[in-house]
Amino acid sequence: MSDLVPRPSHLPAARGGSPSFTRLAARTAALTASALALKEGLWSLQRRMRHDADQADHLADLCVAAEVEPRFTGLINEAAGALRAVAEASGDLARTADQVQHDSQDLHDAHQQEYRGVYEAVNASGVRQAKPGFYRTR
Repeated sequence: MSDLVPRPSHLPAARGGSPSFTRLAARTAALTASALALKEGLWSLQRRMRHDADQADHLADLCVAAEVEPRFTGLINEAAGALRAVAEASGDLARTADQVQHDSQDLHDAHQQEYRGVYEAVNASGVRQAKPGFYRTR
């Protein structure tokens, strides 16, 4: 029998050893922090794109006043529209990142509530514990 475990090519290789309370707690905390950082970065991007779009509109108005060739003014207006589209899309993605942050925080809190007592009881005991699955009934 082979020790190889089939893994689809689109999934990352498994890291670490066996699952543990602390490993899952650390991963959910990292996911929550990453989602928060992503959300904050996206809100910042949205503010920047809106500001840049407003500046492009102002430049287009100045070009109209200076009687610049209309095709160049049109290109500036198109750029402003594209910047607004990026701002809108980044806001949508930020809302999704916010949902991921809340969901991962909920998972972390539920995991802590369910297993923290067991983890502390096992670590407080000076007795070596049986391997996982030893007490399972068939």
